[in-house]
Amino acid sequence: MARGLTGKQKAAILLISLGPEVSAEIFKHLRDEEIEELTIEIANIRKVSANDKADILSEFHDLLVAKDFISSGGIEYAKEVLEKALGNQKALDIIQRLTATLQVKPFDFVRKTDPAQLLNFIQSEHPQTIALIIAYLAPDQAATILSALPPDRQADVARRIAMMDSTSPDVIRDIERLLERKLSTVVSTDFTSAGGVQSVVDILNRVDRTTEKIIMESMEIQDPEMAEEIKKRMFVFEDIVQLDDRAIQQILRDVDSKDLALALKGSNEEVGAKVQRNMSKRASDMLKEDMEYMGPVRLRDVEDAQQRIVNIIRKLEEAGEIVIARGGGDEVIV
Repeated sequence: MARGLTGKQKAAILLISLGPEVSAEIFKHLRDEEIEELTIEIANIRKVSANDKADILSEFHDLLVAKDFISSGGIEYAKEVLEKALGNQKALDIIQRLTATLQVKPFDFVRKTDPAQLLNFIQSEHPQTIALIIAYLAPDQAATILSALPPDRQADVARRIAMMDSTSPDVIRDIERLLERKLSTVVSTDFTSAGGVQSVVDILNRVDRTTEKIIMESMEIQDPEMAEEIKKRMFVFEDIVQLDDRAIQQILRDVDSKDLALALKGSNEEVGAKVQRNMSKRASDMLKEDMEYMGPVRLRDVEDAQQRIVNIIRKLEEAGEIVIARGGGDEVIV
């Protein structure tokens, strides 16, 4: 192996070896500070020996193979396969480097489990246990499970996730073993932090509107300060009134007219007025006619339409086409 080189130097040599096109694609997935550090390292490298290049490419390949084994069968499975292929010491070195640098998270195997199947295994557990497991899931998967919980448990679990900071590795191991017995899977026992208010926000941004309302209304009673902190980081349909005219016009170009009429049917007058001010008179008149023509509508249909529009707004924000002010300050869309 390339002895005496730091992890950053190895990463820089790897990028040089992979070429500019592949390196540019990798940079898209890195944070700005990581790109800056690696760029400096690359700039400082004047020459790479053939041996160092070969060793680093081999090490990178071994780590990728080991990570793939861990993803499919867990750390013990990966260690067993690598030992047979590379020997005990080299396998141990690879596993140690992998867990130290790539931070294999607890419940890695759970993230590959179907949410409906996972729900069957955890719904009878204590809310704190459910919260811990959900905190380590991808937001979309976590949202599916949270939405499927009984309404009286949803807010409790969400509140526990928001209050979570870090958890004892021993507790994580115990819960992993419990799931291991239920799912018959070899698991990873590494420890990392999870949970917190932002974790709840990420999940609530992906659940349906009814689930979101149930959780927030209950949390406002149980823990008003936490509920306010969560709301500051979220965007709901009624927050359209906080957007400036350019943002509203951008959103209206992407929203289905039927969804807009249905969503406004159940909103307050301020939201309706804000939207119609940003439409032509003809479009505004057509919208009013559509709302009158549809007559009484189900609340669930209204909420679903509002959620679809909110999803569009959040996608526009993620794409950088609009900016939503966060934290309850005086910022506006630019």
